[in-house]
Amino acid sequence: METADQQGVRSVQRALDILGLLTPDRPAISIREIVDATGLAKTTVLRMVSTLEQSGLLWATPSGYMAGPGLWRWAHLAQRSWELPPDTQRVMRDLAARRRETVNVYVARDIYRVCIAQQEGPQPLRHVVHVGDELPMWAGASAKVLLRDAPPALLERIARSSPYGPGHVRRLREWIDEAAVRGYAESHGEREDGLSAVAAPILGQSGSVIAALGLSGPTIRFTEDRVAEFAADLKQIARELSERGFAHPFSDGR
Repeated sequence: METADQQGVRSVQRALDILGLLTPDRPAISIREIVDATGLAKTTVLRMVSTLEQSGLLWATPSGYMAGPGLWRWAHLAQRSWELPPDTQRVMRDLAARRRETVNVYVARDIYRVCIAQQEGPQPLRHVVHVGDELPMWAGASAKVLLRDAPPALLERIARSSPYGPGHVRRLREWIDEAAVRGYAESHGEREDGLSAVAAPILGQSGSVIAALGLSGPTIRFTEDRVAEFAADLKQIARELSERGFAHPFSDGR
């Protein structure tokens, strides 16, 4: 038998699952689609949709239920909390224009890295990750930088989540150590074929890594010479951001 607390948590999770069905490609969803996607009984779906609608989180339209106006307040709050200062955004724009590749800023969240800012490169063939996207930490230049201060238990969990299993922790430690010595990390086709990246650490007040500044794009353009140029740029800019003071919700003033 579930306790009242357990039932409450389950209800919240179901509500979040329903909201999570809405995407840019599917901005509205019908009751039947919610039932099919969640496996919940129709009566349960109707009750939860009614509650979400009353809270302003869903809005009924002839084509189905869409995101409600109540989400605007949360969206505005999230934007204010996560948006980088204008000076940092300008630096990212300048870097993307100069190096002609996409610039990203990632922070660590458990076994994932979250993109909190991006400036797309100007070239037609480019790498794009949306702000808010979560990527795995078992590979990638930014992951190698972000994991510099990670405890062994976290590295082991990340390794277990990878396609390579627990033994991948040895490779992770090698990558992290190499990035710490060089002051930057690079990756080529580790998570996705044909994709390369270079990243440098942004440090907090105590010297711990709180974010990663990176350039990413097609591997064919990330030659040895260009990687060296990218790394020099990223290290300098990351150092300037660190000295200026870089704040985000996960930094905890470190």
